[in-house]
Amino acid sequence: MKKKIIGISCNIVNTKDNDSFPGFTVQRIFTEYVEAVKLAGGIPILIPATTDRDIIKEQVDLIDGLIITGGYDIDPNRYGEEPHPLLSIISNERDEFEFTLLEMATKAKIPYLGICRGHQLLNVANGGTLYQDLSEFDSCNINHVQKGDPHKGYHKINITEDSNLFNVFGKEYRVNSFHHQGIKKVADGFKITAKSLDGTIEAIEKIDEDNFLLGVQWHPEIMAASDSKTLDLFKYFISKC
Repeated sequence: MKKKIIGISCNIVNTKDNDSFPGFTVQRIFTEYVEAVKLAGGIPILIPATTDRDIIKEQVDLIDGLIITGGYDIDPNRYGEEPHPLLSIISNERDEFEFTLLEMATKAKIPYLGICRGHQLLNVANGGTLYQDLSEFDSCNINHVQKGDPHKGYHKINITEDSNLFNVFGKEYRVNSFHHQGIKKVADGFKITAKSLDGTIEAIEKIDEDNFLLGVQWHPEIMAASDSKTLDLFKYFISKC
């Protein structure tokens, strides 16, 4: 049986003065994304950012599944807000690329797994909004930027039974956590399928069963090599591709 080709979006980083080639733009991802897809039985390919819609269409035609990775904050203008004082770095180029990439992949019924930023982007692209910083979320009483080993679960999430996530993890699991933003208003047509104990939204899924769209707030790619259940998430995703 032919293995599924999983496209992984790249982050855009400007090199600094202490780099070997200062002043250049680098496109990269953490190796853990590649390894998680490989371990789960897929073939990972990197999708470099571009604003050329024709190229993005060709990129989508190459893949069986799409992962949009973690990274910079999304420009709040995309969900109708002005910048919060605690907004971090944004990349308009990456925003334009990934919103277009997700749009085209969704139209092509390409299964999607959004991780951290990719989870938030899935929500915003479909009309949802974000807390620009979790200090805006009154119920937040968990440190969502963990200090411990990122390969191990840090806080618990509760998972709804009628969900793809439940099929993988059951009703609860412990996940790592590296984010200062979160989903505020959930996009129409999506449902919340996991929350942390303080109510922070940890996963959303498309209600339409004909189109597999899943976003998770944590970083399962970091845990996949050492945690079999987390690896099962990638296997489950690839099985839908």
